[in-house]
Amino acid sequence: MSPVSALHTFRLSHSIPLAQARHLQHPPVTVDSPALSVMTDLTQVKSATVGPKSSLVQAEQTMIYQGVRLLFVVSDMPAVEGLVTAADLSGEAPMQIVQQRGLHHDELCVADVMTPLAELDAIDHAQLGHAKVGQVLATLRKFGRHHLLVVQAAEGEAPQRIRGLISKSQVERQLGTPIELTEIASNFSEIEKALL
Repeated sequence: MSPVSALHTFRLSHSIPLAQARHLQHPPVTVDSPALSVMTDLTQVKSATVGPKSSLVQAEQTMIYQGVRLLFVVSDMPAVEGLVTAADLSGEAPMQIVQQRGLHHDELCVADVMTPLAELDAIDHAQLGHAKVGQVLATLRKFGRHHLLVVQAAEGEAPQRIRGLISKSQVERQLGTPIELTEIASNFSEIEKALL
C-alpha cells in the first residue's frame, strides 16, 4: 500500500470574510409562467413528515425544526395518509374536538386534526407540465383549496406517487399578490368540519 501524503495547509490572517450563499435568481412568476414553477417538487425538496399518533405539540415542533407549515402524515413510509398544517394545529378545530370529546388539548393527536388523503384534491403531474400558473389559480379558486397534491402516474415498475405540492401561500409569494378563495366543502365530512 502506498503512503498517502497530507494536504498542504496554511495560516489565515485574523480577518477574512465568509463565503455567502447565493440567492438563486429565478425569473419572476406570472399567470403565464409554467405551472411547474409554483410546484414544490418532492424529488428536489425533502418532504417533512409526522406520524398520525404524534401529539399536536410534536407536530408543531417538527414544523419549527423543518421550517415548514405543512407535514405529510405517514404511518409507514412512504404511504401518505393525509396532511396537517400549522392552521390545523392552532385553529378552532382542536378546541372544538376538545370540547366535544371532553379531552385535554394535550390528549389530541395529529390524526384528530389532519386532512385525510381522501379529502385532498390532486392534479396529474403530466397535465401540470403543460399548464400555466393562471390555470393553477383557477383550480385553487374553483375548489377553494389551500393545497393541491401533484401526482405522478405509475411508470413501468414504479407505482403512482405524490410528486409535489402546490400551496396557495407559496403561489402568493411567487406572484407577489394575495389569492382570494372561498372554501368549498365537497363531502359530508368537510361540511361537518366547517360546521364545528
